[in-house]
This record gives sequence, C-alpha cells and structure tokens, in this order.
Amino acid sequence: MQPVSEKPNLHPRNLHKERYNFPVLIKSNPALRPFVSQNQFKDQSIDFTNPAAVKELNKALLKHFYKVDQWDIPEGYLCPPIPGRADYIHYLADLLAESNNGLVPTGNKVKILDIGTGANLVYPLIGNSVYSWNFVGTEVDLVALSSAKNIIALNSPLKGKIEVRRQASKHNIFTGVINKGEVFDASICNPPFHSSALEAKEATTTKWRKLGVSPKTQLNFGGQKTELWYPGGEAAFITAMINQSAVIPENCKWFTTLISKKETLPVVQRVLEKVRATDVRTINMSQGQKVSRILAWRY
Repeated sequence: MQPVSEKPNLHPRNLHKERYNFPVLIKSNPALRPFVSQNQFKDQSIDFTNPAAVKELNKALLKHFYKVDQWDIPEGYLCPPIPGRADYIHYLADLLAESNNGLVPTGNKVKILDIGTGANLVYPLIGNSVYSWNFVGTEVDLVALSSAKNIIALNSPLKGKIEVRRQASKHNIFTGVINKGEVFDASICNPPFHSSALEAKEATTTKWRKLGVSPKTQLNFGGQKTELWYPGGEAAFITAMINQSAVIPENCKWFTTLISKKETLPVVQRVLEKVRATDVRTINMSQGQKVSRILAWRY
C-alpha cells in the first residue's frame, strides 16, 4: 500500500511530503524505536508532546535524508520540526533561481548567512545536503555556539562547508560576524517571535489546549530565551534586522526572515519602505495547521 501524503502544503521538493516511514527511520536511528507506537488511527507514530521522542525523530530524519550521522543538542534547547525548516530552504532556492536563469543554483559558490543558527544547526545541515551550499551560522548563546560547532566537528563531510561565528553583541545582527568585503547570496533567520517568557508559555498552552492533549512538558520542541523571545517580539527583532541591513546593502544579495505572526507583516513592511528597499517579497508557507511566511528584501 502506498503511503498517503500527510503534508500536501509543503514545497514540491520537500523530502517530507509523505508519512514518516518509521521502520526505515528506526534503521537509521535505533534509539527511536521505544518511542514509536500505534496511534488512535492505527498508524505508527510518536508522542509529539514528548521532547525526547521529537529529538530521536530528528536524529533519524537528519541521518536518513541528509546524511548527518552525528547530531545532538543540549537539554532544553530548540529541537525544530525538520519539514518546516526544509521548506524555508527550498523556497529560498526558488528565490535564488530567479537570478540564475530559472535554475536553482547549487554548489559551494553559493554562500548563505544563517542568523541565530541555534544549537541544532538545522538550516545549514539541510541546505548543504540538498544544494551543496556553504553556510556561515551566527550565534550569541555560547552553549548553542558550542553545540553547533560540535555537530560540524563530529561530521567530517561538513568541515569547510559550514562555519559558525560568535555574535558577541546581543544588539547587533550583522555587525561583528560579516568580514570586510564578504558577500552572501542570502541571509536567513528564524527570529524569536514572542516578547517574553510568559507569552511563549501561554502560546504553547493554547496550542496544546486546541489539540486536546496534555504534554509532559510545556515546550516539546524546547527552546532557550534567545531562541523563543525578544523584547518587543518578532516585530521588534525584524525591525532591528531591517534597519541594520540598510547599513550593509552590498553584503547580502537577499535578506530574508521567517515571520510567524501575520500582524507583524504590515509593521515591518513600513520599515522596509523607510529604508528604501528596492525589491520586497512575501512568500507564504504552510505546514499542516501552521501558516507562516518568508519576508525577503534587497537594495
């Protein structure tokens, strides 16, 4: 029996459009086996409210689909859903194709800057595996920085292809991590979208209530302060990013960021008008019930 598509809204090139094949994934990561059981629909699944299960699933997905043999993150750090992260990379590839005669550019001449790459390093891992792009990840959190560097060290094929740089200032986004004369094809970012720890907790509680489940922990995907919240929320963070991008218009051919809240879009679009961005795009994405968008701009 052919697997039924469970994520029809994902990008056409996304490798996760079909149901998870758990027997295959368990072969890639045997530690996933104890977390797999039959759900109420008689399908194999995991308890997505269990952070340990989610982490073992991610290990399996990264190894099976992206050839990342060794991957782990410190306890309590963000363990992101892989399909949605892959979507961002594929839509970015489409954007870059516009300046390449409609063909997605591949290879190490394509250089991407990942702002706040996190302890998980997921965007560079996917982008390098699928398109052979080179990445520079930036990180202000020292534990996350160490984790990302460790992932590279444990996977020898990544050396020379993914670099992680420390952002020493929590107020700077580009300054201090881009070398003089360095040019990136694009920057990407998954910004902290809550304005406080309380807002992050309340949002998660609301999500679980709508789904009718009682999780073992508040945040099944984890997350630290710098990953989840920022004073003023995502609108404030992206506003700062736009204003700082206007100072270095030549260093990135495209600046991009995820936007989680639709009400953020008109706020930051007004900022883009003020800094006179010459080309602004909004790319809609959808993963199941979650709707988000990529904002892209250039000068």
